Amino acid sequence: MGCRLSSAEGDETAKAGSLTDVNEIMADALPDPAPPAPTDPRLPLDARQVFKLKKSWKGIKRCMADTGVEMFIRMFRANEDIRNMFVRFRHLKTEDEIRVSELVEKHAISVMGTLDELISNIDNVDYVFDVLKATGQSHMKFPGFRTELIWDMEKPFLEAVKITLGDRYSDNMDTIYRITIKFILDSVIKSSTAPTNNSVS
Repeated sequence: MGCRLSSAEGDETAKAGSLTDVNEIMADALPDPAPPAPTDPRLPLDARQVFKLKKSWKGIKRCMADTGVEMFIRMFRANEDIRNMFVRFRHLKTEDEIRVSELVEKHAISVMGTLDELISNIDNVDYVFDVLKATGQSHMKFPGFRTELIWDMEKPFLEAVKITLGDRYSDNMDTIYRITIKFILDSVIKSSTAPTNNSVS
């Protein structure tokens, strides 16, 4: 047989029940939370994807140099023409030499810094386009540069990010990063040949 509540305990329980009922009624009366603000229509990510991207990117920011070097190793492995564009890297014959090269690390950090600037501000599309425009047009000054070479960065970037994030690189994040890097590279290509007074959009 269960214990019976004393009179005082019964009163306290009744009061608690009444307060719970009032709280539930008040909660029901509250409006539903507002949906996330829509993103700029020029950005191929919705608000939830932007949030997840920025949160995930924090894991990359802690390993910028390693992620960048891994990306370049995979780019050079896939396309010898890209490595030959970098005069300072031509003497590096093996992947081990590339991995420990201070020159490669310095350039990798610079490139990752630009990507960090873009991804950290991805929902500020006007600013992103300004950065992409400057990046695209600066690449046109490199001897032997061809705009189609920019796409050779896509797969190495995704592979390097996946290695850095490990188990945190879910199928959903793979989709988000693929959308993001395609948007960035496509915009760089468009801006690299655009007149200097025109927007990338």
